[in-house]
Amino acid sequence: MDLELKGKVALVTGAGQGVGRGIATILAQEGVQVAVNDFFGERAAKVANEIESSGGSACGVQADVKDLAQVRAMVETVNRTLGPVDILVNNAGVPIILRTGEAKRTVFVESDLPFWKEQIELNYYGCLNCTHAVLESMIERKGGKIISIISDAGRIGEAYMAVYSGAKAGVLAFSKALAKEVGRHNINVNCIAMGATAHEGIKDFLNPDATPEEDELLRKMLKAYPIGRGLGRIGRPKDAGNAVAFLASPKACFITGQCLSVNGGFSMA
Repeated sequence: MDLELKGKVALVTGAGQGVGRGIATILAQEGVQVAVNDFFGERAAKVANEIESSGGSACGVQADVKDLAQVRAMVETVNRTLGPVDILVNNAGVPIILRTGEAKRTVFVESDLPFWKEQIELNYYGCLNCTHAVLESMIERKGGKIISIISDAGRIGEAYMAVYSGAKAGVLAFSKALAKEVGRHNINVNCIAMGATAHEGIKDFLNPDATPEEDELLRKMLKAYPIGRGLGRIGRPKDAGNAVAFLASPKACFITGQCLSVNGGFSMA
């Protein structure tokens, strides 16, 4: 199916690895020109080079999405390099795995203000900053797609992720409210809620190439994923990428203010 995305410009945040990389790759395969953002410039450049080597069009743009000034500068760079942003994918964000790669299961009562700020600024303010930076142009051009990657933690809550859950829930409510504001400008605003997703960024905790027969942790996890048991896997970045490509396309023009769960049936509420 032709999703009619060829020539569009997308900005995907946190796309230097994992889910963001998968989204950027799928969009590029659909003919989208992709601005690959990451906190680490070398990771963004690497993914952009991978896309270009495969025949796509991309550029790497480094910025900390928590910093509005950096975000505005990044969007200006994208405007000059690829053109104005038609599709914004707010993907940047982490739960208990910090940028250092340290796993940290944190009960809220033992957490502190710096931890709260890091989670809220990255997962919530990062979305606000990027959305604000592209929205005026979308309004002027009478069209655009804003898609934010949240987690089932933001829909139903998740133990040891209380602050992360709250931040992602904030993104969901913000998206619904914004959809009501900007629909008259032909701008669609939606969210995608992911369940557990295997990728290179969590390989120290879960092998993304593992099979249930050889990995006990995966076997235990699949008990909570009905379709995952049938497929023999949990989520993969391409699952997010395919969902984003659909919501970014004209095929989804009458869908806004919604949350599409791409979670293997982990939660069906």
